[in-house]
Amino acid sequence: MSDAVPIRKLPSGVPGLDEVLGGGVPEFSFNLIAGGPGGGKTTLAHQIMFANASLERKAVYFSIIGEPPIKMLRYQQQYAFFDPAKVGDGSIRFIHLGDQALHGGMATVLEAIEDELEKSSPGIVVVDSFRAMVRSTLAAGPGGELELTSFMQRLALALTSYEATTFLIGEYADGEHDSAVFTVADGLLWLYQAIDRNSVVRKLHVMKMRGQGQIPGLHTARITDAGYSVFPRLLKPAEIVAEHPLKHRLSTGVHGLDEMLGGGIPRGYSVLITGPSGSGKTVLSNQFILEGVERGEKGIVAIFEKRPNDYLQTTPRGEEFEKLVREKQLEVIYLRPLDLSIDETLLELRNAVTRIGAKRAVIDSLSGLELALAPTFREDFRESLYRMIGALTGLGVTIMATVEVPDSYTDLRFSPQAQGIAFLTDAIIIQRYLEIDGELRRALAVVKVRSSQHSKELREYEISSAGGILIGKALKGYEGLLTGTPRGGERGT
Repeated sequence: MSDAVPIRKLPSGVPGLDEVLGGGVPEFSFNLIAGGPGGGKTTLAHQIMFANASLERKAVYFSIIGEPPIKMLRYQQQYAFFDPAKVGDGSIRFIHLGDQALHGGMATVLEAIEDELEKSSPGIVVVDSFRAMVRSTLAAGPGGELELTSFMQRLALALTSYEATTFLIGEYADGEHDSAVFTVADGLLWLYQAIDRNSVVRKLHVMKMRGQGQIPGLHTARITDAGYSVFPRLLKPAEIVAEHPLKHRLSTGVHGLDEMLGGGIPRGYSVLITGPSGSGKTVLSNQFILEGVERGEKGIVAIFEKRPNDYLQTTPRGEEFEKLVREKQLEVIYLRPLDLSIDETLLELRNAVTRIGAKRAVIDSLSGLELALAPTFREDFRESLYRMIGALTGLGVTIMATVEVPDSYTDLRFSPQAQGIAFLTDAIIIQRYLEIDGELRRALAVVKVRSSQHSKELREYEISSAGGILIGKALKGYEGLLTGTPRGGERGT
């Protein structure tokens, strides 16, 4: 049996799309970009075209029934990927076939396309938008379907013969289907624009891509001044930490807490710090990061509720953080765009980890992350958080995440009832307020450390003037500590 013919893959020029496609756009493939209005079909096609067009591989953009090229280019020029030099030197040509479509139908349009292929032999061809012509052909009568099938087969054959990588752009509503078009296409990309309450979220779905394995599912997309971007649904990478995590423990920077944890946090674990407002969750996470830097372990901090400058000015160890940021030992990531997706968050965190070689990460807070997400993503918050934690710990990163939980003296909560995320983490530390002898005091406990022994004590702690947590003795001899109003006992020191 002869060796398989290799298929070269062209880079799309769209961040994240090559990964979703399975390595890029197959050369000489016949692709359909479909979806409703406003999904980004034209922008996506332009971005791919500009990424690949050159004098050696020319591109032709045919517009059929739709806006003329001069109007379209007026808007496409606003994107960073647009290169006027490629238009000027003939690497990219724009041809409007509106008259041919209106007066001659599909046969005349096909003839015009074939003439251009003969003259310029382009390597990239875009046809935008043929959908209106398809509708009119199908509405013409019983012979419409046959005419459309013939047109698509002849068009695909012509483009394949001239070795062109082709993109047809069609405006389709959800559920619409043209068998003649969909069958011929080697690749089918469906673009969505979903409206959920007051948010708008774009998504991309690779329905098929012949000859390669694409990442299944819906992937978040965003259009910015840079153009179209895709945020893949990242899967958990292969574990890079071969040794058992309990063999290596990381100090939290709080000596007494390390003892309670059984010697520190096992490397590669995820830790949830849960407690009410003002209990010191951020203070503890700061100590965790600073302790890591002192031990040669760089860190990242992802924040959602304050801008970086505000965070550095208000956090107790802000000056130290600013110094470490300048020295590239620490990176503070602010993630609060409108309609944030969990995939964008994970990509930003993963890139930051790779960029500085971080070994510790703080997410402050999960409550802020959930509020920053577009409503459509909040419904799958637990599943998304599971993927995010798995991806980061799979890179060998130890995570400390904070979450705000109001003190409740009728039940013991480790996360907000709406989230129910405590089971996703490897370790849990709770912080509580207690009223003892007429004073409001703080206490913490280690609820779990997976596969490890840990202290069962409830210990009082204070936040020092230097911005650090100091662990006191165990609160012994009390009854009803978790009710908020304990009885008896001897004050810990």
